[in-house]
This record gives sequence, C-alpha cells and structure tokens, in this order.
Amino acid sequence: MKDLLGLMGKAKEMQAKFQAMQDEIATLEASGQAGGGLVNVTLTGKFEMKSLKIDPSLFKEDDVEILEDLVLAAHNDAKTKVELIMQEKTKALTAGLPIPPGMKLPF
Repeated sequence: MKDLLGLMGKAKEMQAKFQAMQDEIATLEASGQAGGGLVNVTLTGKFEMKSLKIDPSLFKEDDVEILEDLVLAAHNDAKTKVELIMQEKTKALTAGLPIPPGMKLPF
C-alpha cells in the first residue's frame, strides 16, 4: 500500500512538471527562414504564426508562386525548430522513465 501512495505522489509530481513544461513551451518562439533569409516566419510553441517578414524584392507579379513556396518553407522550418525544442524539453523531463518509443509527450 505504501508503494501505491508513493507512486501516486510521484504521478502528481510528474503531472505538475508536465504542466510547467507546457506553460514554458507555450511562451517559446522559433524562427524559420527560406530563400536565404528573404522570407522569415516566427512561430510560438503552440505553432501559431507570430510574424511573417518578406523581403520587398520578392514582390513581383511573376514571382507569386515562388513567394508562396518560400512562405511555406519558412513556416515548416520554424515548425521543425519548435518540435525539436519540445522534444528536448520532454527528454529532459522524462529522463529515466520507461516510456515506449514513438510516444509523443506532452499528451
């Protein structure tokens, strides 16, 4: 019975740590770029686009498709960076826990 109470206490402690980590992730930002820095996107930890900067040299009628592709590429670059930061923070928090491979945290 003592082990069960200890396990429940550890579960509550882990839940509090996950909540703190989620709060921290929500405040982080990552920037991605494409076209050698001609297009920059900044995302929050919740994958919301916070800013978009496009070099004025890209505003030409015949370059619309290129601009669209660069915006998507910059967004995907920033998203990848946010995901990597989240994985690093999750690894640090769950170090030593027997979590199955491929399980994504926080839930």
